[in-house]
Amino acid sequence: MRKSRWLANWKNPSSSGEAKPAIYHCISRVVDRRFVFEKREREAFRMFMRMYENFSGCRVLSYCVMSNHFHILLEVPPMATAGLSDDELLKKLSAIYSQAFVAEIAKELRQARREKNQKYISEIHQRFTYRMHNLSEFMKALLIRFTRWFNRTHSRTGTLWEERFKSVIVESGTAARTMAAYIDLNPVRAGMVKDPAEYRWSSYGEAIGGGPKGNGKKARAGLMRAYFSDQTIAPDAENWREISRLYRRLMGISLGKNAGRATVRKTNKCITKNDAELLETKGNETCLDDLNLTKMLRCRIRYFTDGAVIGSREFVNQAFTVARERFGPNRKDGARRLKGDAKGAAGILWSVRDLRVRI
Repeated sequence: MRKSRWLANWKNPSSSGEAKPAIYHCISRVVDRRFVFEKREREAFRMFMRMYENFSGCRVLSYCVMSNHFHILLEVPPMATAGLSDDELLKKLSAIYSQAFVAEIAKELRQARREKNQKYISEIHQRFTYRMHNLSEFMKALLIRFTRWFNRTHSRTGTLWEERFKSVIVESGTAARTMAAYIDLNPVRAGMVKDPAEYRWSSYGEAIGGGPKGNGKKARAGLMRAYFSDQTIAPDAENWREISRLYRRLMGISLGKNAGRATVRKTNKCITKNDAELLETKGNETCLDDLNLTKMLRCRIRYFTDGAVIGSREFVNQAFTVARERFGPNRKDGARRLKGDAKGAAGILWSVRDLRVRI
C-alpha cells in the first residue's frame, strides 16, 4: 500500500493565528519517458495549466514543459476564511467551464438567494470549492484534462503519465527562488538553449516574451512571488525589472543590454557565467555569498525531485516532527545535508531524505 502524499501542514494556523501558503515542486513524466511534447502539445499544456490556475486559487510560481516531462513550482494558499462570494465563484468557474454552464450556476445561485436558502447556496459553492486551494485536485484536473486532449488529438487511449506525480515541499524564500531558477534552467541543462529566456515554454521565457498583459504578466508575477515568497512585494513592472536582474544573476546569467541574451563560457561539467559581475557585490545580490549555487544549478539535482522537503534546517526538522510517523523509530531528526552535485548549497538548504545514489 503506497503512502499518502506528504502535504505541508498549512491548514493549521501558525503562532500568529494565520494559516500560511504551502509551496510544492511538482514533477511528472510521460509513460516510457517518450518524447511526445512538441510545440502544439507544450502550448496546450500551458493553456490548461493557466486555466486551472485561474480556477483553483493556486499560483504557478515557476514552470517548464520539456519533451517528456514537466516541472511546476506551485503555491497553494489556504482558502479565505470568509470563502468566496457568488461573483468570485462564477469568475473562477468561467476559467474552465462554458458560458452556458456558468450562466446556469448563476441562475441557481440567484434563485437560492431570492429564497434565502443558505443551505442550498453552501451546497452550490461546495460543489466546486473542494477542488480549490488543493494540490492534489489541481494536479489531477490538469493531468486528466491534458490526457483527454492528447488522446483525442493523437487518436490514442490509455494513460499518458508514467506514475503519480511527485511533489516536494519547498520552504519560501531561499529554497523557493533556488527551485524556481533550477526549473527555468532545465532547457539550458538539456542543451536546448543557451539562455532560459529563449525557451518559450517556461516561466522565465514566458515572462520575457509574453508581453505586458495576459500570461506574460502572470508569469512575471509568479517569478516575483517565487523570488520574494517570504516577503511582501507588489508584482508591478518596476519591481519586475529589478527582480529580473537578480533572478538572472541567481541563474548565473548577466542581464546585459537586452534581457534574454548572454555570453556563455564553460568552466567544467557545470556551467557558470560572468563570474566577475556576480562577485562584484557582496553575496552576488542573491541568497549565497559565492558562486557555488550558480554552478550547482547547472547540474541535475536529485534532491529537488526526490528530497520530499527542501528548505532551511529548521524548516525541514519542523516538517519531520509534524510527520514523524513516516519514519522509523531510530530516526532522530529530519534535516539531511546535501551531497554530490548539490553540495554547493550544503549548510544552506537541507533535505528530509538522505539520498545515497545518483546524487
